[in-house]
Amino acid sequence: MNTIEDYKALTPAGTSTGAAGDDPAAIERADLLDLLTKHRFFLRVTADGLTNEQASTRTTVSALTVGGLVKHVAFCERGWVDFILNGPAAMAMTEDSYAEHGDSFRLLPGETLEGVLATYAEVAARTDALLAEVDLNSSHPLPEAPWFPPNARWTARRALTHIVAETAQHAGHADIIRESLDGSRTMG
Repeated sequence: MNTIEDYKALTPAGTSTGAAGDDPAAIERADLLDLLTKHRFFLRVTADGLTNEQASTRTTVSALTVGGLVKHVAFCERGWVDFILNGPAAMAMTEDSYAEHGDSFRLLPGETLEGVLATYAEVAARTDALLAEVDLNSSHPLPEAPWFPPNARWTARRALTHIVAETAQHAGHADIIRESLDGSRTMG
């Protein structure tokens, strides 16, 4: 799967209402899944054909790499799904969790692009299964962190929308890095 035609084959033409009928909740789930599938595709296809060395190569002034971005997106998606399932305790901020977050942006010794893509596929399957059945209105308070407002709550819908946004944002970053690396572009 590495072309726009491959992506088009993944999703029906038009909106997702055809598969979901007239049920608003089913339509919303189908739309979220369609958006997430689209942006995951673009992130994965950006990594297509790279060696481990290329996937770990910085091509801009940023420390970001294609492999590191795939790893980071999987890390964050897993964290937000854990939050949906288990609340703020799943995202407790500790020295170890800060270090783990920092390490999520790069391939560490012994890690491979193939390995992080496989992990990402596992994380994606778990998220997709959750999306099929979670109450999108269920909510938890956000963990205490400097970047969250005090006493804020997020619904499962908001957390899933955040996963879509984060995936799209980092797919764009990866596309720029890949183009700088070898001239390849995801969209042509």
